[in-house]
Amino acid sequence: MAFVWWPCLVLTLFFGLETSGFPRSPLRLLGKRSLPEGVVDGIEVYSTKISCKVTSRFAHNVVTTRAVNRADKAKEVSFDVQLPKTAFITNFTLTIDGVIYPGNIKEKEVAKKQYEKAVSQGKTAGLVKASGRKLEKFTVSVNVAAGSKVTFELTYEELLKRHKGKYEMYLKVQPKQLVRHFEIDAHIFEPQGISMLDAEASFITNDLLGSALTKSFSGKKGRVSFKPSLDQQRSCPTCTDSLLNGDFTITYDVNRESPANVQIVNGYFVHFFAPQGLPVVPKNIVFVIDVSGSMYGRKMQQTRDALLKILEDMKEEDYLNFILFSGDVTTWKDHLVQATPDNLKEARAFVRSIKDQGMTNINDGLLRGISMLNKAREEKLVPERSTSIVIMLTDGDANTGESRPEKIRENVRNAIGDKFPLYNLGFGDNLNYNFLDTMALENNGFARRIYEDSDADLQLHGFYEEVANPLLTSVEVEYPENAIQDLTKNNYPHFYDGSEIVVAGRLVDRDMNNFKADVKGHGAMNDLTFTEEVDMKEMEAALKEQGYIFGNYIERLWAYLTIEQLLEKRKNAYGEEKENLTAQALELSLKYNFVTPLTSMVVTKPEDNENQAAIADKPGEEANSVIPSTAYMTSYQPPQTPYYYVDGDPHFIIQVPEKDDALCFNIDEDPGTVLNLIQDPVTGLTVNGKIIGDKGISPDSKTRKTYFGKLGIANAQMDFRIEVTTDKITLWNGDERSTFSWLDTIMATRVGLSVTINRKKNMVVSFGDGVSFVIVLHQVWKKHPVHQDFLGFYVVDSHRMSAQTHGLLGQFFHPFDFEVSDIHPGSDPTKPDATIVVKNHRLTVTRGSQKDFRKDVRVGTKVTCWFVHNNGEGLIDGVHTDYIVPSLF
Repeated sequence: MAFVWWPCLVLTLFFGLETSGFPRSPLRLLGKRSLPEGVVDGIEVYSTKISCKVTSRFAHNVVTTRAVNRADKAKEVSFDVQLPKTAFITNFTLTIDGVIYPGNIKEKEVAKKQYEKAVSQGKTAGLVKASGRKLEKFTVSVNVAAGSKVTFELTYEELLKRHKGKYEMYLKVQPKQLVRHFEIDAHIFEPQGISMLDAEASFITNDLLGSALTKSFSGKKGRVSFKPSLDQQRSCPTCTDSLLNGDFTITYDVNRESPANVQIVNGYFVHFFAPQGLPVVPKNIVFVIDVSGSMYGRKMQQTRDALLKILEDMKEEDYLNFILFSGDVTTWKDHLVQATPDNLKEARAFVRSIKDQGMTNINDGLLRGISMLNKAREEKLVPERSTSIVIMLTDGDANTGESRPEKIRENVRNAIGDKFPLYNLGFGDNLNYNFLDTMALENNGFARRIYEDSDADLQLHGFYEEVANPLLTSVEVEYPENAIQDLTKNNYPHFYDGSEIVVAGRLVDRDMNNFKADVKGHGAMNDLTFTEEVDMKEMEAALKEQGYIFGNYIERLWAYLTIEQLLEKRKNAYGEEKENLTAQALELSLKYNFVTPLTSMVVTKPEDNENQAAIADKPGEEANSVIPSTAYMTSYQPPQTPYYYVDGDPHFIIQVPEKDDALCFNIDEDPGTVLNLIQDPVTGLTVNGKIIGDKGISPDSKTRKTYFGKLGIANAQMDFRIEVTTDKITLWNGDERSTFSWLDTIMATRVGLSVTINRKKNMVVSFGDGVSFVIVLHQVWKKHPVHQDFLGFYVVDSHRMSAQTHGLLGQFFHPFDFEVSDIHPGSDPTKPDATIVVKNHRLTVTRGSQKDFRKDVRVGTKVTCWFVHNNGEGLIDGVHTDYIVPSLF
């Protein structure tokens, strides 16, 4: 029986047994023998506790679930937690009958190698996380012997962000079974004092409200406890199912007697800044809206609905305009207009008339809106003490006009010139979110994904509410010179009402007596400076209540904030700068035991008396699948789909699952020769490869080696080409070109296509569902006297290719058979010869081996095969020279 809940912040726990066959039925089990209530398929979850400690907005959460296997045989039990995307896992332990199996956090590459080694030995399956709207999933499962007890404990931490005037902890409670001891216990300690604390749930009855749920706060401390008894959990007095099914939300805020608050513990400080009562700075806002054909239907209607709600919220001192882009760019007005009642009435009529049409010209749409804001400021058409904002909404990638992402970013960056922020809203999944995110970040804004759902208009309006009321612009947080180090971000283009600025750092002199902090910003009426002075001895006395403080919480808050900001900066960095940022973030992640995008947690578990490894990664926003993740500890089964590749000298490998064997051959041609690897006239896909040779070796030399140094992938139907060399990757969309380096890590997507470059390793090219290639980069020492970099090409999915596909690899996408006989010693005693019959040819072949470098480009995985001599003669159709083509495309 499954058990699901969401603890502190946003968290879902599924705990139960994965079974097949019969449906889960508590009544059927209880009819067999007398078992405690809550036993489902032999597993009793007898205790679940979610312990949350929040100290100065920094939340430390421990999820503990205990179960016992009351069946007479081993059962598989799963622990599934959903936690906020912004949280970092810090610890996980699995305890079975008193034996503890811990999780260890390691550098991602180290963890990956450890995991893949275990996989190659057939010992493990993967533990992964998948992203939803706000969540990431952590899943682990383990076999539990009859009569044994198991305890799962997960710890994660997060800095709570202030949103619309409050901090929110969102809990979704959904046990789906009765739990003898179920408890959510949240303690909050805020040195500024708690001004309000509330808790509510959609499923709570009057009975639960009166006794199971308690909430209280006084001074600096607050507590929320939810502890329903078994009877209180029942959906009816005689029922065995649980009524706990819905949303549980805790909200709180702190006293704001002073606009700022500084706290210092053990040489680390945190500075919170959130002034109240300031007049709103008038804003000049341009909405740049995608009205291309892909916005047809519900998305367009939801966009219109959201814009109409936004117009209701506009203040009369604001200025606005609408820029619509498809294949062309149109504007509502030639310049910004004030939000007077008459203008807003006209704006509503314009919004209702918006229609979808044409293609997607992001570049020209943004540049038109930016130019309009710049012109309004230059010509003094807007108030001097006002602030400008660009909000762009799109549901796809640029496909007309300037469509190179890096060029669009450059154009936008130059046009804005650090004068105002850009906020990008990505509607749905069919877009390059990394592009939107990076472009917003380098222009002092951020990106937000709008999910295609019935509430998309509320998501859009909710975003606008966050930025609707700027109270300060050009905010600078200053500290005494030479008094601090390792400071987090301390300048912000805006401070919005209901939010909070948080800065942290380290003191150079831990014995200093006083600490001073200034916050400067431009307000609606004048420039403001807020000063906070701290007496260190008074501060020390005020923070003595150690019962509410977990460890060095300010130091961990500083580390969390620093890592978060380093990872953001890393998105816009290149080359040495990016490597330095990565190194800093990785060092902190390992030091403070955080699972971040640069680290992974390796969980070792028992399985049939053998240790098994599972790996927990932190996905990025692009990994937005909501499919539940799993880590079931079953035997590893290699995939039975065929694969084909060419790598090395060049060695062609044709794997045949039906035979549990492979055939291989070489092609011996001169450097400069271009060979056709795949040609499908139905899908329009073509893949060609250009041969290179070793440096300084004569073409006539018997010892010469050749490789593929350049690959060309073309799709005639999509008018799309990719040229891959050992130095760079070039993408053509029609005549528009984008160029990337092997130093990049990037994903580019459009309808029916995705291209992912994994820095210095490989790239994955997928055409829809059913055609997928992996290109591996082999790098050698640049000063090597003979060898040079080369490429490997792997076909990992070809089931959508047509029956007419041909080429040196493509001809084998269709089923074929071969028979091996007369295995006997060959000229090399370690490599027997044999006779095979294939394609009506009888051939002499030799047993050999090649390497598959998809997972490990340095060592590779050994693949045994029957080697066909003489350039594959008799195995390939025709002769190898039939596959020579004049050029890469």
